Amino acid sequence: MTDTVEETAYTRQLKRTLRHRHIHFIALGSAIGTGLFYGSSDAIGAAGPGVVFVYLLGGAVVYFMLRALGEMAVANPVAGSFAEYCRRYLGPWAGYITGWMYAFEMIIVCLADLTAISLYMKFWFPDTAGWVWVAVAIVVVAAANLASARWYGELEFWFTLVKVLAVVAMLVGGAAILVFNVDTGGSAGVDNLWNDGGLFPNGFSGVLASLILVLFAFGGTETIGVAAGEAEDHEQTIPKAINTVPLRILLFYVLAILVIVSVIPWREITGEESPFVQIFSSLGIGWAATALNVVVITAALSAINSDLYGAGRVVFGMAREHLAPTVFGRLNNRGVPVMTIGVMLVVLVVGVALQLWNDTAADLFADIAALATFATVFVWLMILLAHLASRHGWGGRTPVDPGELRFRVPFWPVGQYFAVALILVTFGTMVWLEEFRSALVAGVR
Repeated sequence: MTDTVEETAYTRQLKRTLRHRHIHFIALGSAIGTGLFYGSSDAIGAAGPGVVFVYLLGGAVVYFMLRALGEMAVANPVAGSFAEYCRRYLGPWAGYITGWMYAFEMIIVCLADLTAISLYMKFWFPDTAGWVWVAVAIVVVAAANLASARWYGELEFWFTLVKVLAVVAMLVGGAAILVFNVDTGGSAGVDNLWNDGGLFPNGFSGVLASLILVLFAFGGTETIGVAAGEAEDHEQTIPKAINTVPLRILLFYVLAILVIVSVIPWREITGEESPFVQIFSSLGIGWAATALNVVVITAALSAINSDLYGAGRVVFGMAREHLAPTVFGRLNNRGVPVMTIGVMLVVLVVGVALQLWNDTAADLFADIAALATFATVFVWLMILLAHLASRHGWGGRTPVDPGELRFRVPFWPVGQYFAVALILVTFGTMVWLEEFRSALVAGVR
């Protein structure tokens, strides 16, 4: 059927095809990625065994940020999500900067994950060119994202299931070592938490350094707010998904890290291999590295899938508010912003090509990759500020009436100011610690 005056590519709206299980697993999977399977080694090395408490602290920031986003998303489930909320409550420039910062961050994270997939596949196929696996990965996620939001959700559902099973298997294995005193050839026990230098052997600077790494590991959780615009019953599914955040953080991060630092002395977690592999190897499971390779490839594909979806919807929403080129506001008859996703796929192909075939690409992308660290917490800060502005009526706007809200943040306003303060501490740490200064410089530029 040809377009009519009533329905064109510009007047069509996103279709609400994401079901409860899709939304729930998008929320669940967004918090479980390579940052847990591999990146946790760096956080443990920075803070020591007390990193468990840093994950709790970072989890609290994520929870209050998501509750703020959830409050706004349930009240106004718009395509641009937090970019639109920033535009509405903080002004056009805030929406413009936040939206493009997020989109750029997602592209950079996708580039990193695509490159990682080409490296992970060498575990089995060392003689196959990396671009082959990059091409396969792009085809898989492109097909899902270009088909419909429901296909994106379906793919994310199965990706998340694999990641969850991996974490549960590690928890069961680690608990077996601790409870049944399995001989691992090393010293496993809860006393590893304080035996070697105490909970925080690297002092206050170690805690602050690990906080940056921990917050970055939680990056992507804001995708749940973007998905609200295509949820079948956003007033029910979004609150239920967000309310599971504390349990997810406790189970999949805090408990997982607690088991890891109890089974393996923290100085032995060097990052040369995943802590998950170290625990499975301690149990005599020789195929642990192979199994984890499947999991991290799944995690990388999941991240690319969600990042492409999130960035595409945010830029689409910005185009509808004239904060991005109008062409990005087009939808096909399935409710997919094909132009936005198509352009992003082209950028990914060019970016990966530079990384794979240009020896100087590492220098080219050094500052850009550092920006992803800055962008994650910057977007969270803007979400929190937009929420505060909506409630307080900053800029002469009429404040939102809490009595009219179906889903309200808890501990208002203490929780919100706590999260803002901790993010500002993170920015201060980037100034103080030289190893993170490039991330701040790249972000400000």
